[in-house]
This record gives sequence, structure tokens and C-alpha cells, in this order.
Amino acid sequence: MDILEMIFLSVLLDEVLIYGATVLIGGLIVMFYIKKENKKSKAFAVKVVVAKEEGRFEPVSLHPHIDVTKCIGSGACITSCPEQDILGIVDGVATVINASSCIGHGACFHSCPVEAISLRIGTETRGVDLPHVKPNYETNISGIYIAGELGGMGLIKNSTEQGKYAVENIVKSGNLNKEGILDIIIVGAGPAGIAAALSAKEHGLSFEILEQDSLGGTVFTFPRAKVVMTHPMDLPLVGKIKLFDTSKEELLKVWTKVLSENDISVTEHSKVDRIVPLETGEFKVCVEVEDGAEEVEYLASNVVIAIGRRGSPRKLGVPGEMSQKVAYRLLEPENIKEKKALVVGGGDSAIESAMLLMEENEVILSYRKDKFARIKAGNRDLIEAAIEERKLRVIYNSNLVEINEDVISLSVEGADNKKEVEEITNDLVYIFAGGELPIKFLKNAGINVEKKFGKIVRKY
Repeated sequence: MDILEMIFLSVLLDEVLIYGATVLIGGLIVMFYIKKENKKSKAFAVKVVVAKEEGRFEPVSLHPHIDVTKCIGSGACITSCPEQDILGIVDGVATVINASSCIGHGACFHSCPVEAISLRIGTETRGVDLPHVKPNYETNISGIYIAGELGGMGLIKNSTEQGKYAVENIVKSGNLNKEGILDIIIVGAGPAGIAAALSAKEHGLSFEILEQDSLGGTVFTFPRAKVVMTHPMDLPLVGKIKLFDTSKEELLKVWTKVLSENDISVTEHSKVDRIVPLETGEFKVCVEVEDGAEEVEYLASNVVIAIGRRGSPRKLGVPGEMSQKVAYRLLEPENIKEKKALVVGGGDSAIESAMLLMEENEVILSYRKDKFARIKAGNRDLIEAAIEERKLRVIYNSNLVEINEDVISLSVEGADNKKEVEEITNDLVYIFAGGELPIKFLKNAGINVEKKFGKIVRKY
């Protein structure tokens, strides 16, 4: 063997060793990755099982639907979601886990590289009542528009965009500038209503904003410390406002400042009782008043309904519920001290309110089921820690049956399925039983309400 052959064999051997080492290292990396992904997949699969057992797998409102024939398992939807454990990867494709905790950010929809995600309301088995709304946000009644949560899109950013677009479509309709008649009545001073008012001001329209509570609408009813915004919003006359992890109080300050700077006022504590379409094409908007007072009426060419899906708080219908010590929202928890408080409910609002009260008060949380289901993962961890530290008492399988001046009565189901009534000394009662979709209100105005099963919604 001559020197050239030896050199050739040496180089060949080196290349074989290099390529062999490369293949080995690459193989080990791939094996490690596959092992890691399989471990994560199994963990997500377990979470799906647990979510189904606890009732968190079924979506409440807007939620992602994944087309498994398109999904490539990139995981972009998971990393983009601001919430926890909504989505996961199982067997190489994305899957919904805690659908009931989804609040409709839509970040997953935008981040998916292969458009495998659509946003839907309702499922094939669980329908959701929704008013009939056209692509331009007009209902089946010409001149009445719906924007925001009532139409199915409850996120603040989405609601503000819809309020703006609804007014822009009113401008395009040309049904404006009638003598002695307002161009628009805006029902609700939440995100959609505020954006609609700013847009109306920008276009030089005449309008009034009527709000049954206070500025902020549904947002105003959130506990003070609740984070209500995680994405920037684009407001007419203002532009993009970049706010992240913003509290209710901070957001209300922004809205108050924006409205004040643009000379826009909100008529608060004015609940619209009915909207009456007139033969002339206009609308008579009647505001609910106290007994004996004269009814307040407005005439408008167009109406934008920008109220929440909850409408009015759901009552329990128990004796004593009309007592002054009963409330359906917690506005100033820092001013409540040394009280014996009962919080009724098992959703995020109930749990957050109970935890806001527990440091300065003796709190009991009453929930009709045997475990919490449709709550955010963060709230679940916090409430479990609070229970373990005995900062509050939780009574599962219980129902409030009577409210008296100094005591309340709870019907509690024991291990033997027998129900016993427990009387508890009490100062305050907070009821978080959700709200009732204002179906009657909508139907009285002639608006069609339909039950939707897995309806695909648009996303901006």
C-alpha cells in the first residue's frame, strides 16, 4: 500500500467517524426530542381527561376549534395564548383542554401558521343563544346594530373594534341628519359603547349614551383588582392605546380621560326598558324609571346595542333576596372590613371576590357542586391555597335557601346524599350566579335570537 492509498484511507476513516458521530449525535437529539414530546403529549392527554371529569372541557362561549387534518403541531397556538392550559399538543396535533376558561383572545387564531384554527361559538351538542347580526353588525331590524359581547365577541379589544365598525356602517347607510332626531342612541357604556361614541363624535353625529350602571358597563362590575385587558386597543379620535395587564381601575381612568377630552358624557343609571320601531323608520328608546316618575323617551334614527351577554344579574329567587345586605357585584372590597360575608357561586368572579374579601373579613364561599370546574388555572391554585391556609371556608354541594337580617340558611348535601339546613351568622351576601341573556328585550324590539351550534365567527 503506497502513501497515497494510506492518506486516502485515513481521510475516508476521518469522514466516516465525523459523519458517524454527526448521525449519532443527531439521532440522540431526535430521540431526546421525541421522548420529551411524548412525555408532554401524555401530560396534556391527562389534563384533557381531568378537564372532562371536572366539566372544563366544554366551552362556555367563544373558543378555538382545531382542524386536525391541517394542524402540523407547531405549538404556536399554545405559546401565543395569554391564558394557561387552554391548548396542548397530543399525539402531534393541537387539542383544546380547558375550553371553558377561554375568554376569546383569538391569539391562537392569528398565530397558527397553517390556518388550522377557527373561532366558534357553541358546539355540536351545546348551543348558544345569539341575536341575528349581519356582517355589518346590523340586526334583522334595519337601523338596529349590535356590537361587543352580546354578539359573541366579549374581549375588550374586539368589542372596541366592533363599536367603531358599527358606527362606520351607520354612516355608510346614510340614515342620518334628521331634524329633531338623534342620529344614534348607544345602549351601554362598556368597551363597544365607548368606541361607538368616539366614532360617532369623529363623524360629527348626534348621539346619546345610556348606561344602566356606570361608565365601563360590565367591566365596572369586575372586582377592583381584576386584570381586564391584555392587548392594546385602537380607539377613534385617540389611536392605539397600549395597555397590558391593566386593572379595572386603570382602564376606567383611561376611558374617563378620553371621554372628557372629547366632551362626551354618559347618562348613567338609565336602563333601557324597550326599543320601539316606529312606522316612520325611527326608533323610540324608552328608559326605565322609578315608580311614579314620568318615562324618559328618546327618538333616534339608529340604535347601537352594546350591552353584555349577562344583561341583568340572575336572581336566586330565595326569601330575603331583596334585602339591602345582598349585592351582585363587589366594587370596593378595600372598604369592607370585619364582616361575616357569604359569597355564592363557583365561577371566576365569585372566587376572585371571596379572595379579595378574605384578608379583612370572615368569608364563606357557597358552591352548589362538589368541586370547582369552569375557573382559570391561576384562580384554582389561589383558592386551593386559601382553603389549605384556612383563610376562608368553602361549603360544596350547598344552596342558599333563605336570607334574614342576621343569619342566612344553607341547604347542604352530606356524604349520604341527605340534605341538612345550616344557619350561619351573616352580615353581607354576594351572589354571582351569572346573568340572563336579554332575550325578551331583544325580541320585543323585533330582533331574531337563534341558538347557534358551533358557529364560526369572524376575527379582526
